[in-house]
Amino acid sequence: MNALIDTFGRHIDYLRISVTDRCNLRCVYCMPPEGVPWMPHDELLSYEEIATIVRIAARMGIGKVRLTGGEPLVRADLVTLVEMLGTIEGITEVSLTTNGQILAQHARELKRAGLMRVNISLDTLDSDRFHRITRLGDLSRTLEGIQAAEDAGLSPVKINMVVMRGINDDEVVDFARMTRERGWHVRFIELMPFTMADMVPSADIRHRIESLGVLEEGTAPKGNGPAYYYRLLGARGSIGFISPITEPFCDRCNRMRLSSDGHLYPCLLTQGKVDLKEPLRDGATTSQLQGLILEAVAAKPEHYHLAIDDTVCAKRKMSRIGG
Repeated sequence: MNALIDTFGRHIDYLRISVTDRCNLRCVYCMPPEGVPWMPHDELLSYEEIATIVRIAARMGIGKVRLTGGEPLVRADLVTLVEMLGTIEGITEVSLTTNGQILAQHARELKRAGLMRVNISLDTLDSDRFHRITRLGDLSRTLEGIQAAEDAGLSPVKINMVVMRGINDDEVVDFARMTRERGWHVRFIELMPFTMADMVPSADIRHRIESLGVLEEGTAPKGNGPAYYYRLLGARGSIGFISPITEPFCDRCNRMRLSSDGHLYPCLLTQGKVDLKEPLRDGATTSQLQGLILEAVAAKPEHYHLAIDDTVCAKRKMSRIGG
């Protein structure tokens, strides 16, 4: 197996794959209330096409894949893709990011198919607020999804909370408390500038959580993310901070993103992308597809420039690329 090394010496071994642009929620920081126009199904990569790309990428050094959306579980028979990816030589981990709304129905079959872990998006523990943030969601269904994932052995289950000033930032202590009470692994995420909501710096979040006690540096639960981890004394779970605004982690970025329409993005926050779908459908050889992947790796920037220009963020259709 080769190693994918970018221009700045970073080892690229992680591929996030958006399997659909569709979602069953309309979260305030992701979509307008009316949603966005969905792509025609024939523009989406088929499961066979995704598996072909992953098989080639695995020979080049990609070892971990994460399935995202939109909401990946709204795509029919996702378990089939999980099974396909799990049999590819060189792939050591297949994981999933979901809003949890229909996870309870699928957790056990996903585990049997080879899924290892799930990250679940949850921005509030208040049912009315949950509905306001997601516009269509039901808090009880996501909580059922979390329990089902734990029962199925999809562990560690990580909870992702996007913190928004004046919307849910008053709940960060409640979420941190859950690392003691339920052993949750909670990651607090700084809001990216895709909406008009205000970001809360990780330092502020940490200061509030310290009202519960001293935060000790902790080891990361199994996974591949950019969080810095801590624990409250006596907690089974962990507290992570993902700080793309105040503490960018570009120097240790090990990922690329494959969009649901077949474009490979070296960075979430830059314009560059490489089309894999059309060459694949036009009969490109393995060598040609490897060349396109190398082209994307070579185009990976040293860092993004949010402080200078966030117009890229405003134009991104996140449901297509995956967060």
